[in-house]
Order: sequence, then structure tokens, then C-alpha cells
Amino acid sequence: MTAAVGLDVGTTGVKAIAVAPDGGVLARAERSYPLSTPRPGWSEQDPEDWWRAAEAALAEVAAGREVVGIGLSGQMHGLVALDADDRVIRPAILWNDQRTADECAEIEQAIGLERLIELTGNRALPGFTAPKLLWLRRHEPAAYARIARICLPKDYVRLRLTRAWAMDVADASGTLLLDVAGRRWSRDVIDALGIPAAWLPPLLESPAPAGVVVPCDDQLQGSFAALRGVPVAAGAGDCAAAALGVGIDRPGPLSIVLGTSGVVFAALPAYRPEPEARVHVFCHAVPGAWHAMGVMLSAAGSLQWFRDRLAPGASFDELLDEAARWDPGADRLVFLPYLAGERTPHADPDARGAFVGLSLHHDRGALVRAVLEGVAFGLRDSLDLLRSLGVEADVARVSGGGARGGEWLRIVAAVLGVALETTASEEGSAYGAALLGGVAGGVFDDVHDAVTRCVRVSGRVEPEPGLVERYAALHGRFRSLYPALHQTEEEP
Repeated sequence: MTAAVGLDVGTTGVKAIAVAPDGGVLARAERSYPLSTPRPGWSEQDPEDWWRAAEAALAEVAAGREVVGIGLSGQMHGLVALDADDRVIRPAILWNDQRTADECAEIEQAIGLERLIELTGNRALPGFTAPKLLWLRRHEPAAYARIARICLPKDYVRLRLTRAWAMDVADASGTLLLDVAGRRWSRDVIDALGIPAAWLPPLLESPAPAGVVVPCDDQLQGSFAALRGVPVAAGAGDCAAAALGVGIDRPGPLSIVLGTSGVVFAALPAYRPEPEARVHVFCHAVPGAWHAMGVMLSAAGSLQWFRDRLAPGASFDELLDEAARWDPGADRLVFLPYLAGERTPHADPDARGAFVGLSLHHDRGALVRAVLEGVAFGLRDSLDLLRSLGVEADVARVSGGGARGGEWLRIVAAVLGVALETTASEEGSAYGAALLGGVAGGVFDDVHDAVTRCVRVSGRVEPEPGLVERYAALHGRFRSLYPALHQTEEEP
């Protein structure tokens, strides 16, 4: 059967799916790999692990199918430094690495915060790619001196798959080196930071073919031999791909991702940065379009942390059932979900999580309820900022592992005051990548055609008026706690 394949290079593993022209998922495969944290706040991976996992997953879903196009998505911002022979110089520094606070300050001082936001749609944050380059220059000069090219995680996998070195403008938006309005590398930023322009790949729109599969000698048997010459789309970062996968190809519904991180995403009618860059404004995976999104670093990751550290052996369903026994607000118990620092709205790598209001009355279910509500309040902070940009929406498409929890969706719908829709496919970024691969391979006329033919709504959760009113009253207390605790942390 004819299929488009989507490959998502995530933080914990690779997911590959094969999608039929009508949007049905024909096959899926996953391969995991480790995450290295050599020092507190550091997060690294070996790019060869991505390639080995992608190679195996791709071969599995392609077997016995006529693959006409491949699309990629992946974790954003990760710095892959390559030498003149395209060999990896050091482990990739990932999106959730927090080592570059000094370099972020250096960037904002060198360019000026207002000018940086005007050019890139964002302020300098530790997760972005440019601060990582400056960190390498300062702390690992021998490695820095060997750099001939850089790329992002999914682009390294595509380089191995096609031998084509390229980057799409959606993912490039998160490097802090892109003129986001002009959809080109920013000469002003590159020159101010002293980064050689020759290190930066050619730029493409997300559905454009970046190359074709070129099997290595040891791949000439089986599925990879059959993939020779298949076009591979430029692809997109995971957030834009996930939004495309749930049908956000133009202004209208929001996309909400309840994954390890949490995302509130809106397509924009035109480039318009938020004045303080508290939300990201990037190029969309739709040619000529932009999007704004708020990102919280620990969404479903907060619940994962709670289960792994405080309730080992418990299932997520069991924890959600216990949380549902508590009333909204869990008797004044509040959770701040800043376990890995935060981006939106605080842009603070040193922010920390907290339970506030604990009493002898509270049990494990109350703690879980507070986690679910704290994440929902964090998403609400992002939505409020998007609304300040003129975004209007009363419905959102929700995806990610957290979207499988009915009680959590009730809470999120009420806190945000919008209906939440689920879609027939729950494959997230990999599904959006497959749609891009289908465009590159000629299955679909363009991105809009792919969305129209493939994305179908399967369920809807309406905000309950009583819960909406209750959570509106509780949100103010949540918002007051970050500045109060931040001030306490700064005191000697």
C-alpha cells in the first residue's frame, strides 16, 4: 500500500509511522535511547543513538510498503556540531539543557533585547542553539575550533539518510539565529555573535524536498534498498509538526500539547512578536506562515516525576482516579510545575517547583490533583499571553501522553475556558511529519490539502461552567506564588 512515513526524533526515543493517503495509520515503530546528564542542569545525547534508532524504526514501518515520501520532526534547539567530514565532534547539547545563562545575557547585551526580539521573535533562552555555540567557544575551545557545520537533531538524521545538509525555517526559528520575519538567517545576529555564516545550513520550507534516500552499502538489502530515491521533506520542529498533525494549518483552533513539556500553540495571520518575548514567535511548518506558542518545560513531565519519585509502581490511571476524589483546589494545595526551570511566562532557568499549602489532611490523591491543576494553570499563563497578541479561540486540539487522561482534560478545559478536541490519530509530531512527507512525495497537493484529507476530530471535552468559575478564582493564587517564592530564593 502507498504510504507516507513520518519520523520523530524525540528526547526519549524515535517514533516512526506509515500513513495512508486517507490519513489512516498503517504501521508504527519506536526505538528508545538514553539521556545523559553529566552535571546538574546539563542534558546531552549521542547523535549516533538517534541514527541507529531511526534506521531501525524506519526499516520496520517501511517493510512491504510503497513509501512515496518521508518527513521528519524532532526535538528543537539541540546543537549538533560537525567537523569537515560530517563527524560528530561532541555529544549534542539538548533543548532542556540549562548551562548557558551567562551566554544568554551576553547575547542580549551584544544585540540589545529590543532589537533581538524584533529580529528573532524571541529573547535569548538557555534552551536555544546560539547560546550553546557561545558556551562551546568559551568552555571547549578545542571542540569549537573543529566545527565546520552545525545542525539540529532531526537534520542530523536526515543528513545520514540522504547526505543532504539542510534545515527548515520552522526548526531554524529556535536557533536564535534566524530573521523570523524574513525567513532567512539573520546577518545582524550572526555578525554580532561572531558565528561563521558558513556553519549554517541552507534553509527550506517544511514540505519542500531536502534530498532523497541514499542507502549506504550495508543498507542495500531489504527495506532500505526499496527506499532508494524516496524524497525526504525538510520537516519541522516537534511543536510545529504536532500542531500540523492535529490540523492547525491556519488561524483558528489552538494546539495544546500535554507531553513532557507543555505547549499552547496558535497559527498567526502575520509575523507579530510579543513585546517582551514571553511567548515564542516562529515560522510555521506551513510555507509563508508564522505561529506563536507558550512553552512550559514540565507538563506531563511533572506527573511522570511524581509517579517515578513518589509513587513508584502506581499506574497513571490509578493516580488520576485518586486525584478525581478531591474537589477543585484540593483544599488550598497548589503545585508550581517549575521542575526544570521555566520558559513561559517567566523565562527563568532557576525557577523551581513547589507544593504550597500542605496539611495533615492531604493524601497522595491531593498531591496528584495539585500537579494536574498546576500544569493547567501554567498552560493558562501561555494562553493569556497569546490572547494579548490578538489570538481568539474557543476550541483547542489536544495531543500528547497527558491527553489520554480524562480527568486531566476536564481540568485543562475548565482552567483555559476552551473546549478540547481529540483527533483520530494520537501520533503527535510523527503524524505531522508524515503529512509533510506526503506533500514532498506528491501524495498531497500542499499542507492544507493534507490536513483536509487526513485530520479528523474524534472527541470533545467541554469546559464545565462550575469548574470554570472555581478555577478562575484559584488561578490568581497560583500566579502570586512564583514572585513570592522567587523573592525568597534570592534572599541570602
